[in-house]
Amino acid sequence: MNLRLPEDVRTALQQRAEEEGRSMHAIVVQAVERYLVEETDRATVRTLGAKYAAEHAELLRRLGE
Repeated sequence: MNLRLPEDVRTALQQRAEEEGRSMHAIVVQAVERYLVEETDRATVRTLGAKYAAEHAELLRRLGE
């Protein structure tokens, strides 16, 4: 896989990698891993939120009055 980044993003990534003593590859891998975990968590929260909203719709309606 090739990753094309805008020049300003690539420059910022390169500078950060140098500051941290890490490779650009390592930083990108870590960022993608974090994204995948966070999106999985968000999907779980959305699913549970919809489930409990449906199960407790009447209570939520009364609380909103």
